[in-house]
Parts: sequence; structure tokens; C-alpha cells
Amino acid sequence: MPSKQSPPEVQTLLTGLGFGESPRWRQDRLWFSNWGMQEIVAVDLAGKSEVIVRVPTTIPFCIDWLPDGRLLVVSGREGLLRRREPDGRLVTHADLNRLSDQGWNEIVVDGRGNAYINGGPGIIALVTHGGSARLVADSIAFPNGMAVTPDNSTLIIAESYGKRLTAFEIAADGSLSNRRVWADLDGGVPDGICIDADNAVWYGDVPNKRCVRVREGGEVLQTINLDRGCFACMLGGPDKRTLFLMVAEWRGMANMADGSRTGRVLTIDAPARGVGWP
Repeated sequence: MPSKQSPPEVQTLLTGLGFGESPRWRQDRLWFSNWGMQEIVAVDLAGKSEVIVRVPTTIPFCIDWLPDGRLLVVSGREGLLRRREPDGRLVTHADLNRLSDQGWNEIVVDGRGNAYINGGPGIIALVTHGGSARLVADSIAFPNGMAVTPDNSTLIIAESYGKRLTAFEIAADGSLSNRRVWADLDGGVPDGICIDADNAVWYGDVPNKRCVRVREGGEVLQTINLDRGCFACMLGGPDKRTLFLMVAEWRGMANMADGSRTGRVLTIDAPARGVGWP
């Protein structure tokens, strides 16, 4: 009789962070925003890290890339989407303040080069490759992590206060329509998310200190329990089957920049490879 296979173990890749957010796998490294320290950091699978750029903002700030390889940075409090030029300068790609002056949060760039940014009073904005911006969704209960399916047909967003994942159909011009509940999370509080090849979604959960894999409809496929909050997750590595977990101790918004550096990057083997965007 074959022996029962042990479940994969969580490994620590990097410690000493503020709050790791907005993880992205790119060029054989995990890139992420280090909240509270105003840094964008990249780390390889050996744990060697590099500060790529320091951002003139506070919290929040999130990242993704244009199709031509230029980095985009959401400066949430300033209401700006910044773009990093080849010479390293950060310039304004889009000013979001005319859409909302209540702050901005997450970003995802789809396969067409359209950037979706959420925040403010429960809204999603679309910013085109050329920098024009318009509202495409509203009435979202604390918008958080977003992901786009590999065929560019569906955007999934975490509604943290709604305790659900919500999906929109994406039109050819980037507009969002036909909103539906993708998964009711039964008490889960979703933060950052990513999609895998089995059409399941992983979501980080800060108050419940876990990362959870669910399928459409809400069935829980796997739960990784942790000793601190999970702010975001990303599938990466050579075959995109390594799940990166961005974790930190949560003591409330007022203490996010207190210098305690409880943030870590953890890894664990995943059952299916990552797909879609980011």
C-alpha cells in the first residue's frame, strides 16, 4: 500500500518587511510593494532581494506593468498613477483625482494593456495605455485585489467588506458589465487574489490569518493557516506553481508605518500553475 503523501510545507523566503503588497512574478523574481517603507522590492527564489525604486508616497501603493515593460505605480493618497521611464524617472501616467479624491488602492493590467484601478468610494477606473481614465464600476464593498482571466473576458475583484469575490465581463473597449457574485466566502475577508489553471482563485485573508483557494460558487479547495495576516498572494516560479504569500502582523491602520517590520514573504507548492493577470 503506498504511503500517504505529506502536504506541502510553508517556507520563509524573506523577512524584515513592513507590509508586502501587490506581489507580481516578473523576470524570474517576485516584485512587490513594501508598504511603510516606500519601496518596490524584487526577490529571487534564493531570497536575494533588491530595492528597485523608492516611491514618493505613503500607503497604499501598488504596481503592475504596461505591455512595453514600463512599471506603473498607484500612489493611492495622491490619486496618481505614475509610470517609471527607462531612465528611472517616475512621471504621471494618469491623474485619478477628477474621478475620486478619496484615495486609490489596487491595480491590474490585462492582456490588452488596459489598467484597472480601484479604491475611493467603492469604484473601479479604467486607464488606457495612453493615460485616459474613466469609471467602469461602482458600489463595491471595499474593493481590494483584482485579477483578469487569461482570455481577457472576466475581471474578478475581492470585496473585502462584502466577504465575496465578484466578477464582471470585460467588453472589447475595456468596459465592465454583467456583474455577478463569483464566490460567497462565508466569512472570508478577501484581500489580494490570483487565478490558477484549474479556474480557482487564491485569496489572502488578514483577519482570519490564512490564504484560501476557492472555485467559482464558493467551494473551498485548500486553506493555508498562518500565524499572521495574509495581505496578498501570487503564483510564480519557473513553472508558476509556487504560491507566494505576503504576510504581516496586523495592528490596525494607525500602526502600519510603526517600523515593526513583521512582514514576510512565504512560499508553498501549489496544485495548479498561475494564469491570467497579474
